[in-house]
Amino acid sequence: MALPPPRISILDRANARDGFPAADALNLVLERAQRAEEWGYHRFWVAEHHAVPGIAGSVPAVLMAAVAARTHSIRVGSGGIMLPNHQPLVVAEQAATLEALHPARIDLGVGRSVGFTPAVRSALRAGKQDAERFEDQLAQLLAYLSGAGPITARPRNDAVTPVFVLATGSGIDIAARAGLAVVLGGPAVFRTDQNGTLPALDRYRSQFRPSRWFERPFILVSANVAVAPTRQAARELLLPEALALARSKTTGEFAALAPVGPTEWAGLTLREKEAVERSLSTSLYGTPSELRTQVQHLLATSGANELLITGGAFDVAAQAESDRLLAGLFPQDERRSMDDRRGFAASQ
Repeated sequence: MALPPPRISILDRANARDGFPAADALNLVLERAQRAEEWGYHRFWVAEHHAVPGIAGSVPAVLMAAVAARTHSIRVGSGGIMLPNHQPLVVAEQAATLEALHPARIDLGVGRSVGFTPAVRSALRAGKQDAERFEDQLAQLLAYLSGAGPITARPRNDAVTPVFVLATGSGIDIAARAGLAVVLGGPAVFRTDQNGTLPALDRYRSQFRPSRWFERPFILVSANVAVAPTRQAARELLLPEALALARSKTTGEFAALAPVGPTEWAGLTLREKEAVERSLSTSLYGTPSELRTQVQHLLATSGANELLITGGAFDVAAQAESDRLLAGLFPQDERRSMDDRRGFAASQ
């Protein structure tokens, strides 16, 4: 009996593009979400980044509301809202309000990161030490959403909105103890042990405690993805973001995406080229047939329930074609049973 196709979802960071206004980046997020829904993607998530020149999206709840209003069935979520930057009650109220407006369509992904620079952390009144309070903040958030706290977030949510934890630092252990889904992304997804498995995810499964949100462990793995007619074309699609990330390590600033053609590549330093290659080594890219193999291998290695694709491209049309090609590799059957969670919210 053939296995059902894996679920594929999108996390769009609302990348800014050199020479274009921020409004363009935000409108492109909405357009991409509409296409993702049409092509059968399961979720469409947005992220939180403050005072980053290369990112136009800083307020996930606002962008989620816009995405949900422009779509009809795709799940919409945050990947994620950084709890150290916010009061848990306010985050609970935002999620509860979105859930009331768009029933059974909202996901709440949360993380423990703080601002990238001292100036941003000062503006947010959240220092590095606040990340250590994440587990307590998460417990408060869950209490407000479930109605188990001293006060209840309104509109009343009753724990119907699934909560996901971004596995940065101790996040994976916190997710297991709280009985929540976990999102593992970046280089960590590719750090297998001698048995070809991911020890962090094995630990998550063994430590998982069932909760009102999830009866069983639930894992999303996240990776930069690009699909194109040739492997070289797919690689070129990922280059602008990989270079922006490489330069941010030395400049402290993630810049707007800019084209990286042969001339630009030739002008990079050896250190920049090596950083770009390291980034690409933990990405999935190539022709459709190559991507099918890479995705299947990653999901088999991780045992994940779902792939959350990331990666911003300067070439908007090529990125749209990449999304279309990937969706075509794993067509979704709307009739198949979704049993990843007790109840319905995470699976609809």
